[in-house]
Amino acid sequence: MKKTALIISLLLSLSPFVRAETVQPQATNPTTVAATNTTSTIRINTRPEILGLWGMEIPENKKCTEYYNFRGSNEVVVNSAKEWSTGLFDYQPSPDNTLEKPPALIMQIRYENNETDCSGRKEDQSGEVTQYFVKWINKNTLNFCISDKGDQCFATLRRVLP
Repeated sequence: MKKTALIISLLLSLSPFVRAETVQPQATNPTTVAATNTTSTIRINTRPEILGLWGMEIPENKKCTEYYNFRGSNEVVVNSAKEWSTGLFDYQPSPDNTLEKPPALIMQIRYENNETDCSGRKEDQSGEVTQYFVKWINKNTLNFCISDKGDQCFATLRRVLP
């Protein structure tokens, strides 16, 4: 009982320092609301459809698959048997999403470990820049072609991972 009285007297002695305030709601100004809505934290990033891991079977060596990993920041990693290459790529989609002009892919190899690839060749490709035209068969299969007409295709890649 003495503790309760002590607590109550302590609270009463502090009451001049404690104050409640009723805040009146302010009328909202439509221009203020619009201005605050423009600073959204939602960010929409589009990514090229070619991003992901792709595999290509080598016709001369069915036991070996050459992998192309198109990653964010336009980085590409290529693995073919013991050969590892890294570089940059630029994927340029079809300007109007028609089949008249296929997407273009430009790759520049910056580093290669100069080991033997799936075709049995050992060739340093560092510094090479190549351009292909991409013929989409479906969302999981594409061809690399040397002609912008979508013919003269030499490689078929299948999606391994998104």
